[in-house]
Amino acid sequence: MKIETVRWVDVNIGRVLCFLLTLWRKLILLFGKPAPKRPKRILFIKFIEQGATVIAYSAIKRAIDEIGKENVYFCVFEANRPILDLINVLPDENIITIKDNNLSSFALGSLKALIRMRRLGIDTTVDMEFFSRASAIFAYLSGARQRVGLHRYTSEYSYRGKLMTHEVQHNAYLHTSRAYALLVACLFQEKQETPAPKMDKRLLPVDIPKFQADSSKALTFQQKLQSEAKGWPYTQVILVNTNSSDMLPLRRWELEKFTELTRRLLETQPEALLVLTGTAEEAPNAERIQQEISSERLVSMAGKTSMEELLYLFDMADLLITNDSGPAHFASMTQTQVLVLFGPETPQLYGPVGKNIHIIWKALACSPCINAINHRFSPCRDNQCMKQITVDEVFDEAISILNHKTSLLPQPEKVEEETIFVNFKPDFPTQS
Repeated sequence: MKIETVRWVDVNIGRVLCFLLTLWRKLILLFGKPAPKRPKRILFIKFIEQGATVIAYSAIKRAIDEIGKENVYFCVFEANRPILDLINVLPDENIITIKDNNLSSFALGSLKALIRMRRLGIDTTVDMEFFSRASAIFAYLSGARQRVGLHRYTSEYSYRGKLMTHEVQHNAYLHTSRAYALLVACLFQEKQETPAPKMDKRLLPVDIPKFQADSSKALTFQQKLQSEAKGWPYTQVILVNTNSSDMLPLRRWELEKFTELTRRLLETQPEALLVLTGTAEEAPNAERIQQEISSERLVSMAGKTSMEELLYLFDMADLLITNDSGPAHFASMTQTQVLVLFGPETPQLYGPVGKNIHIIWKALACSPCINAINHRFSPCRDNQCMKQITVDEVFDEAISILNHKTSLLPQPEKVEEETIFVNFKPDFPTQS
């Protein structure tokens, strides 16, 4: 479904269903409130964004450590399942998928998924969709007696009723990897608190899965890449991901700038192979860059790789240059250096996790303008947050990383004693 359709359904149908289900729940609670029990079967609900699944790893791992992976489940749109298979922390049969090609397939898939949840005896759900009504409705209709998710309390966030048993305060200053871990931590606290939870956020683990490459598969993919690239072997492999068909167009860096950046990298790195990546929908834009530059050392793998092959490509590369998108998170699972261009979202909340992450972000006063509160819809029609990122600064940073494996930007600093690395320093006013 188109993102506009998803939002329309969530706002217009979701609001009504949340209200009706809240009334129903209040009626049931008149006959007594069941005491919280230790979770036995936990279901994570995260329909969209495979990149976010990567930074949810700590939360999933905590649930597995507590009750065993055979008792942890995940509900996701079918198109967003591949990264879960590659992370490989849950049994295949524990992943519940829903087709979302159109509204009818979504409705039918949702019904089948809910029936399966009830048959499985899911007793606990973790809603990882920030203020989505659909995920809150799913959590309630799953039959789970315990449901943890964000609650607006006195804030004027999106209304989605009172369907959660563990109502977590939304912290807009907490990195999303910790926000997910916080949801799971609430389930294993001895007492309920309002607002929840009252705990030291530094105790929340932040970790990412590591891609485990198979040597035979790596060789097979290398041969596939060699068939596309002439003059093999190369001493460097540089990846450029334009992400031109992103569902959030405000995050795009101009195609002309990607073209100029690619040209300059080819001119200055004579031993490097430049590889354009992306989905099949993004292949035409990759072809445009190839046509404008026309170099044997520039190949396009856009639309030519599976998700698993994409990770093998990342793993063999020296550097990936990408705007803020899923591939930045996927690449963080590998050994490659990742240079991410952030704009309408903030790396302080959604930045990839890992010591090989390098970020360029202008931190304009209007950024971030897409967030959990506005369903990631912004009135902006002129994304200066991306336009002000110049080819010169991206090129200089890329060369610095390639030559020295360091950054020209301010040195990475640890955030809250954990391994979230960002290459910018906040400039907050202080009082003397």
